[in-house]
Amino acid sequence: MLKKGSKLYSILTGTCPKCQNESMYVDKNPYNLSKVFEMHERCSHCDLKYKIEPSFFFGAMYVSYGVGIAFGVAAFIISYVFLKTNLKVAFIAIIGALIVFMPVIMRISRNIWINFFISYDPNASKK
Repeated sequence: MLKKGSKLYSILTGTCPKCQNESMYVDKNPYNLSKVFEMHERCSHCDLKYKIEPSFFFGAMYVSYGVGIAFGVAAFIISYVFLKTNLKVAFIAIIGALIVFMPVIMRISRNIWINFFISYDPNASKK
């Protein structure tokens, strides 16, 4: 299902969208909060510059809104529909899920944003 060469692979693994050979992030663990936004400047394999222009990843804020909504809806459905909690507990579950998954949401949003603009190239190599 997650095959190298697909946008989904790059989004979920945080790898370079062009060659998909290395992580874009200095620390792969999104829960290392002091380094959650630290990215390599370029891919060491294909030399892709990750920050295409100044403030490039500001657009990821709009994506994070949608990703956050998806996580919130999932938390609501799990707690209210499957666990049969009341609405108050379901809304607490939404808030808890958004807090716990905030670093993951931020990373996934950046990954989605850069994948809008860069496509996989199986022949990408350093020149």
